[in-house]
Amino acid sequence: MFIQTESTPNPATLKFLPGQAVMQMGTADFPNEESAVTSPLAQLIFASDGVAGVFFGPDFVTVTKTDAVEWAHIKPAILGAIMEHYQSGNPVMADDSGTVGHAEHDGPDKEIVNQIKELLDTRVRPAVAQDGGDITFHGFDQGVVYLHMQGACAGCPSSTMTLKSGIENLLRHYIPEVTEVRPVAV
Repeated sequence: MFIQTESTPNPATLKFLPGQAVMQMGTADFPNEESAVTSPLAQLIFASDGVAGVFFGPDFVTVTKTDAVEWAHIKPAILGAIMEHYQSGNPVMADDSGTVGHAEHDGPDKEIVNQIKELLDTRVRPAVAQDGGDITFHGFDQGVVYLHMQGACAGCPSSTMTLKSGIENLLRHYIPEVTEVRPVAV
């Protein structure tokens, strides 16, 4: 098994590409070791000293490290954990409780929210996945769109610029009811 790695805009996060599917549907975010109880793979990765977060995309795993360690010291252990997992035949997720998607929204703004979600799915999420992360819809209230940033995007130095210059401008261009985009931590 050959696992490729790619850097991300977030220097604390690396993207690992195992060459096969990671998530069959959706994404999964594990911002700490305690949240990894539903994933045998995430548990193996968190067993490496210095791992602060793990995120699963369709065909990649992003790992965020603590500031106290260097990638040169923990990257081999993470590669070993991913390889060990795939050779074991265990599932990536014990169940789908960790799977993350867009928040539901009902009410008078439902049509606007559907447009927001469609733009996120077709224009934003594929680009963000290239950088090892994901952005999901969290809410819409009085013109303000609330988005949850995950994986390499969470804590990335350029995340504010991505939200304001990229995503906010895109949504405002196509949906006049959108006035602002704000991040939300879940």
